[in-house]
Amino acid sequence: MLHDKDGFPTRRVYEGEPGRAELRLITCGGAFDGAGGRYTANVVVYARLVG
Repeated sequence: MLHDKDGFPTRRVYEGEPGRAELRLITCGGAFDGAGGRYTANVVVYARLVG
């Protein structure tokens, strides 16, 4: 999922279900803001153990 940096859902991304194996990969995404020297969004990939 692509999340704007200004509206990043911190609680949703960092709080998982207790007792369940989960993985979240967070990286840069969106357009690059050359003036600010950063990307405008983050890409979050969610994964969980199913078997």
